[in-house]
Amino acid sequence: MTLSRYQSLRRLALAVLITLVFAAFLLVRSAWGEEGHEAIEIAGMALISIGIVGRMWCTLYIGGHKSKDIIDSGPYSVTRNPLYLFSSIAAGGVGAQTGSLMLGLLCFAASVAAFSLVIRREERHLGGLFGAAYEAYKARVPRFWPSPRLFLDSAKLDISTSRLYRTLGDGLVFFLAVPAFEFVEMLQHGQMMPTVLSLY
Repeated sequence: MTLSRYQSLRRLALAVLITLVFAAFLLVRSAWGEEGHEAIEIAGMALISIGIVGRMWCTLYIGGHKSKDIIDSGPYSVTRNPLYLFSSIAAGGVGAQTGSLMLGLLCFAASVAAFSLVIRREERHLGGLFGAAYEAYKARVPRFWPSPRLFLDSAKLDISTSRLYRTLGDGLVFFLAVPAFEFVEMLQHGQMMPTVLSLY
């Protein structure tokens, strides 16, 4: 299976997973009081913002270079998969829009687990493509959790503005969770939607 075909299947699987998770969230409500609930939602919006800005930062470096060069500066100098890390942070922010800290953490953990499978497949692809140079990069930079002390930057970047705008557009989709879960809360408060489980 080619890498592009694998990534297409990964996107489909993630879309199905997100749909199922959202459906489950319709039956769950926050067990926190009003202040705690609101604080978690605000923290979630901050996480979504960090995720979007982080994804754009990654695109400044990797845009147009994936599978062509080994990018090892900027965010790619501290973790080999910063794009997936920032996407997981944003996913945690989406879960937090339910007002539940547990669901926010669950969304983050589920994203990390899903991306771990993708990362292993991509590593095999990149190892075959770049050989010893990629193995040296793997040995130097951690797979997922960043090591800030390794940070190195480039004096100049070759930026693909179209990819940057596409990344911004893709990232803004995370914010759809805000009105979606506010609508769910309204239905729950009006007792028009059942609550099966309350979580902190």
